[in-house]
Amino acid sequence: MDTTNPFKDQPHSIPLRKLFLWALYALLPIITIFHLISYTFPLSLSQSKHSLLINTSSSTPSKEIGNDNVEISCDYSNGKWEEDKLGPLYTKCGTVKEGQNCIAHGRPDNDYLYWRWKPKNCQLPRFDPKNFLQILKNKNLAFVGDSLARNQLESLLCMLSTFSPHELVFSHGEDNKFRKWHFPSHNVNISIYWSPFLVKGVEKSEKKNYNTLFLDSVDEKWASDLGQMDFVVLSVGHWFLHSAVYFYGDKVLGCHYCPGLNYTEVGFYDVYGKAFETTFKTIVERRRKGGNVVGAISVIVTTFTPAHFEGEWDKYGACPKTKPFDAEEKEKLEWMDAEMRETAIKQVNIAKKEATTAHVSNNVRFEAVDVTKLAYLRPDGHPGPYMHPFPFANGIEERVQNDCVHWCLPGPIDTWNEILLQVIKKMDIRLI
Repeated sequence: MDTTNPFKDQPHSIPLRKLFLWALYALLPIITIFHLISYTFPLSLSQSKHSLLINTSSSTPSKEIGNDNVEISCDYSNGKWEEDKLGPLYTKCGTVKEGQNCIAHGRPDNDYLYWRWKPKNCQLPRFDPKNFLQILKNKNLAFVGDSLARNQLESLLCMLSTFSPHELVFSHGEDNKFRKWHFPSHNVNISIYWSPFLVKGVEKSEKKNYNTLFLDSVDEKWASDLGQMDFVVLSVGHWFLHSAVYFYGDKVLGCHYCPGLNYTEVGFYDVYGKAFETTFKTIVERRRKGGNVVGAISVIVTTFTPAHFEGEWDKYGACPKTKPFDAEEKEKLEWMDAEMRETAIKQVNIAKKEATTAHVSNNVRFEAVDVTKLAYLRPDGHPGPYMHPFPFANGIEERVQNDCVHWCLPGPIDTWNEILLQVIKKMDIRLI
């Protein structure tokens, strides 16, 4: 099968530092697939198409979107965590996945619940569930991505449920990877689509220990419903660290960490960017059919959120911190986390320009919820061993599974949705 170099600016030799980090992060799939992420087993390629969204009447959202003004120039990504006596908006929620239900699973400390993100030069308003539902009235919001997309979705559902009840109206796939909830009070639909690459892909399995990605084709398991989406939040990243072979059409472009396969090592940063590029171009193209602009959509990318493993993942104390990092001491992101964040932000900015060139910028908006730095500063926010109920009831075992990737609910990830609300306001939701 033909091979080629997919990235014109890709160096022919790979720096030793990159090789070392790739080898290091190649261990992450073992952690996140077999021991942390319950969304492990791939859906069958022959799975029949099931739409998560129902048609709702599209009307202009209510002009009453709250008294707080949106600070258009606010950089929510730059700031520090401050102690907060008020704590979370909720403490219990039936939508929370078991593995992130830290309080119910007996986590003994609760200081991680009493911190609030303070941007450097502005204010981040507390989440207003009524305001959020008013903005989305008669609309469809979809989260698309991996288990961290699900993590953010469940946080949002819990926050909204403090104001208005919702009902699960659709569930499909192993571990309910495709679900939809309806808020009758405002006729709002919120859905989750499992798509860890955004583009078409075949997930690794016992028979084949690497993922296969087709970078020229979007994943139709979610993209086929694009015409019904008003807002879509894309959140992917950690699955790109796994071993993979990359295709563009019928050509092999290269691979990442694929010993034994005669393909060129190209890493995953450019591939990560290419997945966003294909996704964004598909969205723009489908909003222009026959020269006419069809519908409006707001596309929001949640940037990469770092893991916080220390030492061995299955040893006591894999993510032992109980307080946030100091923002001044941890001023710079780790190299890989910074690269992943920069790649996503770059593709969002390119998409904005291309939407303008294609004359759809009034109907297709692109923005980012930039949470990489504020997530990096919260090593205390993961379930750790409390991904399982009362893990030390019989003493400390020799081996204990730890989740230092996902986030406790309630927990720091609720801040992602506070920023999401402000970003949606900033995007000017009154699209033509």
